Amino acid sequence: MKLEAQLDELAKLGLVLNSGITIEDLLYSLDRSELEQEPFEQLLFLFGSEVEREPWGRRICDRVWNFDTECIVSTGDYVNIVKNLCLLTGKPDYLTDVVDYINVDSTNMTASECWLEYTLGDRQQRWSIEANDDWADMMTITYVMEDLQHDGKQFYSKDNGQAMILFYLDRATADRLGDLCDEDLEPVIPS
Repeated sequence: MKLEAQLDELAKLGLVLNSGITIEDLLYSLDRSELEQEPFEQLLFLFGSEVEREPWGRRICDRVWNFDTECIVSTGDYVNIVKNLCLLTGKPDYLTDVVDYINVDSTNMTASECWLEYTLGDRQQRWSIEANDDWADMMTITYVMEDLQHDGKQFYSKDNGQAMILFYLDRATADRLGDLCDEDLEPVIPS
C-alpha cells in the first residue's frame, strides 16, 4: 500500500502528522519500500517517534507514542513518561506539578527509593515506584493512565518488542486501527 494511502487511512482515525512534519521526515528514517511492504507496521512505529534529523525534538504525531519501557535511569524519567501520556490524551497540562525521584541501587533493589507525585485537579497523588533496574514500573504507569482516562477513551497498545506503541482512543477507533494493521489492539488497562 502506498505511503500516502496509509497516511490517508490513519488521518480518518485522527492520527495525523504534526504541523511541520513532512513525508520527507518519514523517508529520512525509513525508505519508501520498507514503509509500503508491510502497511502500517513501520509507519505506526514512526508515528510514535521523533524526527531523526535537525531540528531535534520534533514528534511525528502527538497521538502515538513508542514507549520503550526500559527507560529509567534518573530522576525526571517518570516526569517524561507522564508528559508523554498527557500529550497522547490531547491534554498536555491535565496533570500538574509532576515530580519524581529515582534512586536505584542495582546491587540491592530493596535499598532503592523511587516515587512519583502529581496533581490532578485539586487532589495530589503520590505513588511509590517499584525499582527494577532500568525498567519502568508498569503498575505505577497504569495508575497514571487510570487518572488520565476520560471521555470514553482509553490507552491501547500495539506490541513492539520491549517497547509498546501507545494510543489514546475510543473502542471503535481502536478496532478500526486494529483492522488496518491486522492486529487486535488491547487496552492497557482491561475493563
